[in-house]
Amino acid sequence: MGDASARILLVGLAPAAHGGNRTGRVFTGDRSGDVLFQALHRAGLASRPTSIQATDGLELRDLYIAAVNRCAPPDNRPTPEERDACLPYLARELMALNEVGVVVALGAFAWDGALRAMAAIGQRPEGSRPRFGHAAEARVGRYRLLASFHPSQQNTFTGRLTPAMLDAIFERASELVASSGD
Repeated sequence: MGDASARILLVGLAPAAHGGNRTGRVFTGDRSGDVLFQALHRAGLASRPTSIQATDGLELRDLYIAAVNRCAPPDNRPTPEERDACLPYLARELMALNEVGVVVALGAFAWDGALRAMAAIGQRPEGSRPRFGHAAEARVGRYRLLASFHPSQQNTFTGRLTPAMLDAIFERASELVASSGD
């Protein structure tokens, strides 16, 4: 979902059972989305700071949102089989988004899924496989992969991920996009 000519792809784990799975749009109608869309709005990547349903008028600017898994996994823990079955969809989205140069992965599962999808389309990291960590960054073929902790309640309520940390990720993604045009 988002801007078809986006230069930034945001990858999450899957639609949340009581959020995106219910509303029809990833990160919409759940607390993770509340935190995420506020940060995207502050970064100028979303037209509004909230999203409650797929028809609420939210528009993404220079950003496309995808997920590794296509449906809400039981207990929010997808199996390797589910991940592998959904991976071709993410790879096809990556191929279709011709302008994307920066991929932001929300969480370790999304980081791994993004790396797998990139490998499926022939894009591999320089050197050894990059490790996930908040603000980790890697060159993967033609892409720059950037990591963030997931904006889940588990991370935001404990302070593991703060609004300032999330803002810094989107600021860095925008810097990477701007520098790729030089």
